[in-house]
Amino acid sequence: MPPQALTYEHIRDTLVAQPLFEDKTWRLSPNAWPLTPDQLAQLEAIGAACIEYHQALETLYLRSATGKNLLRNKPLLAPWVADCLDRGKPAAIIAHTRDPKNRGALPNVLRPDLLLTDDGFALTELDSVPGGIGLTAFLNRLYASDRTLGANDAMILNFHNALATLRPDARNPLIALVVSDEAATYRPEMHWLAAQLQRLGKRVFCLDPDDIFPLGNTLCLDVDGDPEKIDIIYRFFELFDLANIRTARFIIESWQAGEVAITPPMRHFQEEKLGLALFHHHLLADYWTEALGARAHKLLKQLIPNSWIIDPAPLPPGAVLDGPRVGGRALTDWRQLAAASQKERDLIIKISGYHETAWGARSVVLGSDCSREEWQTGIANAIADAPRNLHILQEYKKPRRVRHTIYNRDQQPQETDGRLRLCPYYFITGNTPRLSGALATFCPPDKKIIHGMQDAALLPCVCTE
Repeated sequence: MPPQALTYEHIRDTLVAQPLFEDKTWRLSPNAWPLTPDQLAQLEAIGAACIEYHQALETLYLRSATGKNLLRNKPLLAPWVADCLDRGKPAAIIAHTRDPKNRGALPNVLRPDLLLTDDGFALTELDSVPGGIGLTAFLNRLYASDRTLGANDAMILNFHNALATLRPDARNPLIALVVSDEAATYRPEMHWLAAQLQRLGKRVFCLDPDDIFPLGNTLCLDVDGDPEKIDIIYRFFELFDLANIRTARFIIESWQAGEVAITPPMRHFQEEKLGLALFHHHLLADYWTEALGARAHKLLKQLIPNSWIIDPAPLPPGAVLDGPRVGGRALTDWRQLAAASQKERDLIIKISGYHETAWGARSVVLGSDCSREEWQTGIANAIADAPRNLHILQEYKKPRRVRHTIYNRDQQPQETDGRLRLCPYYFITGNTPRLSGALATFCPPDKKIIHGMQDAALLPCVCTE
């Protein structure tokens, strides 16, 4: 059946009755976001390419860290790759990342951030600890039709199935969705997600890290006054936050003992945006061509904007940086970016990862949308932070203007211009991605950086015929 338009009152009352975010509101729309069959096919191909990318990134990191050759039939060593990815990370995190028991461990949930541009989709980030799973599943129900992407609770069921495969020996594994204080904004949606799975007979609980306690080598939680062994932890916190979690030591020790599975794996290189810059690095071109299938390689080349690592390490005389050009000349010092013209500043600076500003667009500086002084400050901060946290420079891909119906301030439906970010959710089972839903963020056209703001509409997606 075709999707039905929802009234403002129905959407508002439903969201008020079940808050999905802490102290967060957004614009409402009577209709889900439409995706064409071609766009849906693209999303399926993007999911497969993202898996190949993560597999190749793991091999790149481990071979770099151990001084092994990157190519089959000719020499290519790149110890600098591991140096970049390890920068500012505690020794314990690096050792855990390289532990042989972690070999092949990929995130079980992936969410690329896709901007809809005049040239198609642009992949600006690939999140392995994404928010919005519960929200998207909730919106799929709210706007339900047989053509909703993620219909029939596919988001909920595939999320559980992806996690449960980590412990195939457990018939109904106990899964703890562990949400840190840093990520508390997302706690309501994870509580809702756990409640839906409990109604289906699944043993899934949303917990604060302090709700976990050790019993020997096992991790437990209190269920009706009795300790219950946790089989799987879905960590909803990034690794920079690990030092703030008092039970982190018990989590790692239990994993070491083989008593608990953890996803996403606690492997720092999987949370770094600079992996996208490594994909475009000219010294690694042969590696990516060899490590990826032809289809995935071609697609990722189209999707990922040109990206560079802002590393102020001194260069020998005559050398130039792997970066954009300013005034028609190659850069020899990142400070020369400050002289870029307004047109040349169609570039974004953002911290790579392992920092509290690495999510929610909090570290983003868009050169063409800020003053010269702000641009210079962004460059200076990136250079000053480099010994601890690397930043990346990324070509800005402007989202094209599209139209969708939004309820206006008078609660009346009105067709409106805006720009779109699309976040598809892939749940990974046996290295096979299952596209199980997508969250569309529809922003006013004057917003250059698209994220979940109160002026935006957050919508599920529906497939057009």
